[in-house]
Amino acid sequence: MHLTGDQMPFSKESRRSNPWRILFYVLLIAGGIWFTSLVEAERVHSPFMPTPTPTRIALSYVKEGQTYFSVGDLNKAIEAYQNAANLDPNNGRLWAELARTQTYSSELRTNLEERQQRLAEARQSIDRAVEADPDDSYVQAIRAFVYDWSASAVDAQDIRQAFLKEAEEAAVHAKHIDPDDVLGLAFYAEVLSDRNKWAQAIDVASQAAEQAETRSDIPNQTMMDIHRVYGAVLEANGRYPQAIEEYKKAAEIAPALTFLYLRIGANYRELKRVDPANMDKALEYFTKAAQINEQLGIEDPIPYLAIGKTYMQDGEFFIAAINIAKALRFASDNPDIYGRLGIVYFKARNYESALDVLKCAVAGCSEEEDRKILCETVYGCDPEAPEALQYGQAIDGLMLDSSTVVYYYTYGSALAFYGYCDEAEDIFKELMTIYGSDPIVASIVAENRAICDGTLPAPASTATPIPGTPIVNTPTASNTP
Repeated sequence: MHLTGDQMPFSKESRRSNPWRILFYVLLIAGGIWFTSLVEAERVHSPFMPTPTPTRIALSYVKEGQTYFSVGDLNKAIEAYQNAANLDPNNGRLWAELARTQTYSSELRTNLEERQQRLAEARQSIDRAVEADPDDSYVQAIRAFVYDWSASAVDAQDIRQAFLKEAEEAAVHAKHIDPDDVLGLAFYAEVLSDRNKWAQAIDVASQAAEQAETRSDIPNQTMMDIHRVYGAVLEANGRYPQAIEEYKKAAEIAPALTFLYLRIGANYRELKRVDPANMDKALEYFTKAAQINEQLGIEDPIPYLAIGKTYMQDGEFFIAAINIAKALRFASDNPDIYGRLGIVYFKARNYESALDVLKCAVAGCSEEEDRKILCETVYGCDPEAPEALQYGQAIDGLMLDSSTVVYYYTYGSALAFYGYCDEAEDIFKELMTIYGSDPIVASIVAENRAICDGTLPAPASTATPIPGTPIVNTPTASNTP
């Protein structure tokens, strides 16, 4: 290598300054300062702010939520929409979709407390949606839906009326934002129905359905909502055949949503007095809901509770107990199901079994007491056997409210029958404090106090109680007795 002693060059030779390049950089810097001032003045939005439509990752969760909703797995749909909303928190429609799904899923809760909890979550979601986009008619329409269903799940009249007021204002606001918003019109009809304005509700619901049918821009999910609402309004007016047709239209659009089949079945059950064959139709739709859940791997007790109620109303207590026991297998920690099973036993005059099961529903029961019930009614096992130790847990009793009052007075009646009058009197005092003005409750309490006083004989019990029966396949309309 030939060394000259000159300094080795580590960079290229510097070029002469180019005046055009200098001018370009000056303009670029000035433009950046000008754009920043506009952003700070909120005259333009920063490109780094969340987009009004879902980001690509959030959109994937939206698609996932839509898919789970369409196949009837509402819990997974809720999870997907929650993920989407968390990724794009300023997108009001994402929060509205989450609230809509949460509200519909409340229909699948088995007791009032669970429904109230899920609806409280829905209200939080829709309030976030309104914060993000208060002038979106869809957001306001869903807000009407959420608050209307929330009103139906509370006993306190002041709270109920406050929720209905919020629902009505949201529906009116949706119509003001977009006069062509048929979804807001439909939910307004549902609010009117819950305000006992039944004739007006039918007029508005029919308008929404008629307008939607003439338009090609209405999404399928909105059409499902509209037909579902129309069905609910007709049902509230006692127009069960027409309600069934609207629910069927909704089910054609969303064939995996089990709550639609449950409503169809409930309306056929109401028509049983017109034609006994409608009982078979009711069981057919309840069973269809159970089969959809089975295909999806969803352990949902609701269809079996519906089947059990149908058989109980027909006096078929044995098969009613079998189906409610299957529901108990899916949700053995749910005191409401114990209450329903206790009612079946009591109506069958199996007061001994009713006493044990209703205790879990009303007063709660220990792990050992629960294990005994599960072995007798569900699993057909010996509660003392080592393999039975996997079953049973402590159960907390239900609070006294409009959905549980029947469990309370039936439990009190069972206690009175066996002479546990001190325990029964505690139940009767609680009942009279809250529901003393109700003639049915008051007469039941008076009758059982007379039994405890010895002035009235106790009713006869069945000689052979309904035995605990291991789970069998769900009965369908084809094998109904």
